[in-house]
Amino acid sequence: MGYGIHKGEALVRVATETKTIMSSRKKYKINPETLLYEIDKVSAKSRFLDFLFKSLGMIAMCFVYFWLYTSVFGLELPKTTILKKQNAEWVSRLEVLGKEMEQCESTLAGLQMRDDQIYRNIFGMNEISPEVRNAGFGGVNRYSYLDVMGPNSLLLRTTMRQDILTKKTYVQSKSFDEISAISKRAGDMASCIPAISPFLTDDSKYTLTSPFGYRSDPITGSSKMHTGFDFACPPGNPVYATGDGVIESVKFELFGYGNSVVIDHGFGYKTRYAHMKSIYVAEGMSIKRGECLGESGNSGRVTGPHLHYEVMYRDEYVNPENYMDLTMPKEEYAEMVKKAAQQSSKVLTPHTRVKMPN
Repeated sequence: MGYGIHKGEALVRVATETKTIMSSRKKYKINPETLLYEIDKVSAKSRFLDFLFKSLGMIAMCFVYFWLYTSVFGLELPKTTILKKQNAEWVSRLEVLGKEMEQCESTLAGLQMRDDQIYRNIFGMNEISPEVRNAGFGGVNRYSYLDVMGPNSLLLRTTMRQDILTKKTYVQSKSFDEISAISKRAGDMASCIPAISPFLTDDSKYTLTSPFGYRSDPITGSSKMHTGFDFACPPGNPVYATGDGVIESVKFELFGYGNSVVIDHGFGYKTRYAHMKSIYVAEGMSIKRGECLGESGNSGRVTGPHLHYEVMYRDEYVNPENYMDLTMPKEEYAEMVKKAAQQSSKVLTPHTRVKMPN
C-alpha cells in the first residue's frame, strides 16, 4: 500500500516536471528504466535535413496550390483581381477625360473658325496659319517616362492629346489678346483706311494713265501685272496721305520705285507712293489723312513724270480705285488738307509737309 502511494506521487511529480521540461526548446525522451526524461541528443545534420525536407514540402505544396488555383480552377490571385479592378477604374476615368477633351476640341475649333473668318478679318489681321496652330513640341522626348506603357497606350495618347489641346488654347488666347488690343482702336478705323486720292481732286492737275491690272510694260513691252494706279503729272505736285498711319519706310532708289514712301495704316492696310521728287517725312513718323508726304516726280524706273500709288490689304495688292473718291469736290479736299495742316502745326515746327494745294 505504501509502495503504491509513493509510486503515484512519483508519477504526479513526473507529470509536473514534464510540463516544465516540455516548455523549453530542448527535446527530451523518457528513460523506461528510470522513468525520467533525458535530453534527446540530435545531430546538426539531422536537424538540417529535417528543416530542409519540411521547407521543400511546404514550397511544393504552395506550387501545387498555385497550379490548382490558377490552371485547374481558372481563378485569379487576389492581388491580380485588385490590380485589374484598379486598372479598370483608371481606364474609365481616362475614357471620361477623353470625351471631355473631345467637347473642348470641338468648342475650340469653333472659336478658331470665328477668329480667322470673322474677328481677325474685321480688323484686317492675317489668319493664324495651321502650322502655328498645330505646331508640336520640339526638343527631347517629353513622354519618355511613358515608354514602358507602349506606343499605343491609352495613357500616352491621352497625355499627348491634352498637351496639344493646352497649346492650341494658349495660341487662341494670345490671338484674342491681339484682337482685344486692336478693337480698342476700332473708332480710328474709319480714319485709317485709305479713302481719298493722293492728289487734290482737280483733274486739270493730273491724268490717269495706267489703272490696276495686267498691262503691256511700257519699257519691255511684255504683259505684266500693274499693282497700282499711275497719275501722270508735272513734277512738284503735292502728294497727300490717304489715311492715318505711321511711316513704315522711306526709300531713295535709282531704279524700281525710285523715291518712295510706305504708310502702315493698321487694320491690315498699307499704301505706297512711288517715283516722288522729294519726300518730307521720315520713318516712324505718325501721319494724318491729308498731310503732305512730298512732291511727285520721275525718280526710279519710269518713262515720264508720274505718281505710282498702291494699296495693300493683308499683304495683297488691291485695286486703289476701290479706296478713293475722285469725284470729291476739290474745295472739300482743300479744306481737309488745311485742317490736317493746322493739326500738325500744333505738334510740329513749320515744315513743307503741311504744304497747301495750289
